[in-house]
Amino acid sequence: MIGIITKILSGAKASLLIFFLTLIFSLPLGLILSSFRMSKNKILNGITVFIISILRGTPLMLQLIVWFFGPYYIFGIKLNPSWRVTSIIIGFSINYAAYFAEIFRAGIESIPIGQFEAASVLGYTRFVAFVKIILPQMIKRVLPPVTNEIITLIKDTSLAFVVAYAEMFTMAKQVAAAETTIVPLFVAGLFYYVFNYIVAYVMERIEKSFSYYW
Repeated sequence: MIGIITKILSGAKASLLIFFLTLIFSLPLGLILSSFRMSKNKILNGITVFIISILRGTPLMLQLIVWFFGPYYIFGIKLNPSWRVTSIIIGFSINYAAYFAEIFRAGIESIPIGQFEAASVLGYTRFVAFVKIILPQMIKRVLPPVTNEIITLIKDTSLAFVVAYAEMFTMAKQVAAAETTIVPLFVAGLFYYVFNYIVAYVMERIEKSFSYYW
């Protein structure tokens, strides 16, 4: 049993790498995309809407395959071993940025326009008004749907198997096949559950820390 857990933990490190790097890149990218999505420039807005629709309308598994094999089949670039992890992070980050962008857009647009106008009267620039007045309220409002996406991300890390990356669930399947037992799959499921519980608890604490805005 100790040997099974040790092998699965090696895969868990790979899953955590995908999880944390995806969050680091997708959250700020999602905020940028949301600003493009709300742009008054019709061309920029239209391009952003189109890109988001593709990212949200096609399977993440397919996107990972495109990111991994695309450079070779499109440009003839020879792939090196490090590209596997890089393509996974790019694929996950851009895909989740599209979802976060729509969540952030909805959160920003839920703030009454009068708050922007009041900030302007007080002499705030639009950027300062956004950072000091709008952003804190937006964060409070979007935390529940963002939490749901983060929890989904934890489970979606298993999709990295499509480009032969040995994350936790892949390792569990390999150990289960080698040991002819389904115990590793239940162990992996327990790891997913525990980590999801920790994430949900942390996000709940963060949400409560913003309660003074209400």
